[in-house]
Amino acid sequence: MIITTQNSADLAWEKMDGLLPAIIQHADTGAILMQGYMNKAALDKTLEISQATFYSRSKQRLWTKGETSNNTLDVQKIYSDCDKDALLLVCRPNGPTCHLGTESCFAEQEFNQKHFLSLLEHVIKQRQFDKPEDSYTAQLLSQGTKRAAQKVGEEGVEVALAAATGDKDELLQECADLFYHTLVLLRDQDVDLTQVMAVLEHRHQ
Repeated sequence: MIITTQNSADLAWEKMDGLLPAIIQHADTGAILMQGYMNKAALDKTLEISQATFYSRSKQRLWTKGETSNNTLDVQKIYSDCDKDALLLVCRPNGPTCHLGTESCFAEQEFNQKHFLSLLEHVIKQRQFDKPEDSYTAQLLSQGTKRAAQKVGEEGVEVALAAATGDKDELLQECADLFYHTLVLLRDQDVDLTQVMAVLEHRHQ
């Protein structure tokens, strides 16, 4: 179930002396970022400020992720499992989540690669708003829809040519270019990758 201030007391707090494991998942990529523990007060504060707050078993106090590093976790939704004794927090991280400087405390997970298109989509969106001077993505988006669409067309032709000539290495490179430029065009059109996936899922039914 989705957790709110109205139903947080219904969780199975008694099972582990008032603590529940809380798994953090990236809202855009689906990657697992970290795992901590929450008591009722930590969950209440998380719901209040929309930033992941945990109970530190070593320090015996509440701590909000990023309170010293500023690498906070903006909470989008909170779910409980079927037994109401574990939490899943869907978050957007501000900076690396792990104290070692990596995106995730589970940095080796293959899950990241499977969802890399979503991560790339997020990076492209950031480039659109931040507009760094040395960013090819920002420059391409600033040139408008016609240029972004032209690049998708060019890359599509190059993918077809690579396949037709049997050049596997070139095919991989051109497919990567096509995927990237397609994501740029979707961003130009304010279309999320999830909307495209929804069309594919509907066709699969």
